[in-house]
Amino acid sequence: MKKKFALILLGCLVGKVASAYDAFVIKDIRLEGLQRITVGTVFNYLPVKIGDTLDEKLGAQLIRSLYQSSYFKDVRLEREGDVLVVFVAERSAIANVKYEGNSDITTEQLETSLKQLGLAKGRVLDRSLLDKIEQELKRQYYGLGKYGVKVSADTKQLERNRVDVTINIAEGDPAEIAAITIIGNQKYNSRRLLNQMQLGETSMFGGRNKYSKQLLGADLETLKSYYLDTGYINFKIDSTQVSLTPDKEDVYITVNLTEGEQYKVRSIKFAGDLIIEEKEFWPLVSLKEDDIFSRRKSLDTSERVSNRLAEEGYAFANVNIVPDVDKDTRTVGLTIFVDPGRRVYVRKVNITGNSKSKDRVIRREVRQMEGDWMSTKLVSLSRTRLDRLGFFEQVNVETPSVPGTTDQVDVNLSVSERPTGNLTAGVGYSDSQGAMINMAITQQNFVGTGKQVGLSIDRSSVSSNISLNYTDPYYTQDGISRGFRLYYRKIDTRSITVTNFLTESRGLSVSYGLPLNETDRSLFTLGYDNTKLFVEESTTSQDILDFVEENGNVYDNLNAGTSWSRDRRNRRILPTAGSYSRAGVDMTIPGSDLQYYKLNLRHTRYFAFGELTTLMLKGVVGYGEGYGKTSSLPPFQRYYAGGSNSVRGYDSNSLGPRDSKTNNTIGGDKKLIGNIELILPNPFTEKSGSTRISAFFDIGNVFAADTSFDFNELRQSAGLAFLWLAPVGAMRFSYAIPLNDQEGDRIQNFQFTMGTPF
Repeated sequence: MKKKFALILLGCLVGKVASAYDAFVIKDIRLEGLQRITVGTVFNYLPVKIGDTLDEKLGAQLIRSLYQSSYFKDVRLEREGDVLVVFVAERSAIANVKYEGNSDITTEQLETSLKQLGLAKGRVLDRSLLDKIEQELKRQYYGLGKYGVKVSADTKQLERNRVDVTINIAEGDPAEIAAITIIGNQKYNSRRLLNQMQLGETSMFGGRNKYSKQLLGADLETLKSYYLDTGYINFKIDSTQVSLTPDKEDVYITVNLTEGEQYKVRSIKFAGDLIIEEKEFWPLVSLKEDDIFSRRKSLDTSERVSNRLAEEGYAFANVNIVPDVDKDTRTVGLTIFVDPGRRVYVRKVNITGNSKSKDRVIRREVRQMEGDWMSTKLVSLSRTRLDRLGFFEQVNVETPSVPGTTDQVDVNLSVSERPTGNLTAGVGYSDSQGAMINMAITQQNFVGTGKQVGLSIDRSSVSSNISLNYTDPYYTQDGISRGFRLYYRKIDTRSITVTNFLTESRGLSVSYGLPLNETDRSLFTLGYDNTKLFVEESTTSQDILDFVEENGNVYDNLNAGTSWSRDRRNRRILPTAGSYSRAGVDMTIPGSDLQYYKLNLRHTRYFAFGELTTLMLKGVVGYGEGYGKTSSLPPFQRYYAGGSNSVRGYDSNSLGPRDSKTNNTIGGDKKLIGNIELILPNPFTEKSGSTRISAFFDIGNVFAADTSFDFNELRQSAGLAFLWLAPVGAMRFSYAIPLNDQEGDRIQNFQFTMGTPF
């Protein structure tokens, strides 16, 4: 006859059993009721084994252990002779979890946070867990100021003891701030302090009046920083009260603070191990004696001194500014204590991710040497130089410590390569040249060597060009570059607003580039050019006819040029910070059929305002004239202005001196162009790597040989522009309004360019 006993959960909790039974020695254990849980998993939780004596106490312990595993909703023990039979009822397993109604908190964020509580696919469903989930979600939404949020959990039973869980969220609207009261402020009025905060009271303009616990915490830190940066070193926030109206729609905030007294700087001195001469540190100090104390400037000083030490290899230096407060005089003495620590050396420079680019192409740009002490300045410069190559989508630098050492690091450079070769064939449009057909083969990183090779063929109603280029940026190990160029060019101006003439040119050139330092470079070019000039007496301006009469129409010239450039931009394509300057002279060598020279200056500066806004200032100056037997610049070397690349809003090449017969421009020997452009955040996308929106102001003109620069004649315009680096080429759109156009000026408000070289 079978002896049976049962111990239920209530019995476990209160220490009682449902019925008494005699202890027995377990000869075997059998499990009943398992569906998904394996036998091995259950035995891992059993505190008994074959051969043990099961009594009432051990039976209660067994049941308690299985319940604590969270796998089972019911556990029952029975005895069949000397066999212990364990009956279990498994909890349902979560098959899927869905979230509905959430927008302020993403599904990914919800899954991450709730997974920590146990709500995830494959986990066991505990009904008490759903209550915890609801409370946790409400807590998160309360932090966003949404006190009216409603959360509910629905379950749907599936086959094989599985269940779908749906979390329904009705977020509601955030509570609005009805009033913010600041108590204890005497030095600064409440309006001034409220202007420092992101949160604000409800007004007709809205915007800042939605309550958020996180923003309030950030605002309190902002207030503290504001006072500490203006000398109130004993400032503190005593308490903050947030009151919610019964309908949970309005919030009242009260901030109690103590300002204290304002302190000035009494003295500044350095102490500690000054491994660099003290005089080199003083320009890095943002404060001086008798200044109002500022925590921000104090921290800035500490960071600057630390960075200076890191440039000398002391990467783990500690720089602490210790204040000596005198309450009687309300002054503070600052001691800048320097502990440089150990000098850190670079064991290895490791490069990964370059499947195409050869290691030497990358290493020659790296300024941090192996075996030398690590300079953060050189490491940063190395990354900048790699970014400027244009070969990589991304360059990451890490400097992990070498295991087992205290003074060695590795410099790990990880690059993500981008395609550097292009085979393009397409059509384009330019406001200066009309429709265009283009075919180009370019490779900026030929077979991973860093050498540049290109063949370009394009044709429009104005020009035809064929160009073959080759450049070795490291012709020598010192970074001297060498390049070759072969070209054919034909220009026909009959379809544009320039006086009519046609030229055919063919030539070749060789150039050498000399690096002067990390940002400056000189370029020397020598070439040969053969040009034919064709004119029509009825449509060509008289001065060009006179030029042909004086010099003929076929010219063999030896050209020479030299230029200096300084590139401090953060990147070459769509820069947002830094500057670019170039000054150059191009001329024909005495003995050429034509003798002339041209001087060109260009400077562009970018000022970053935050991460998304940039101010660009650009100036271009050009001057040229003939010398020796040539009295003026050849017509095909003159300057022109107007259009997308100079003064927008005016027809391309329409500014400057004009032919009295046709009113077409004839070009000039002097050019002055200025551009101011405010690059704005793109409202259509968070990524601005290939697009740019800007508001601009342009000014400029071209002047004839017999006139001087006249600032009263500079044309002005203002407008909006959009640039897109599309796969087919750069697309530029602009709409400009001329501000001081004169009678006879050709206006073109909307201008569009596509597919031209960028």
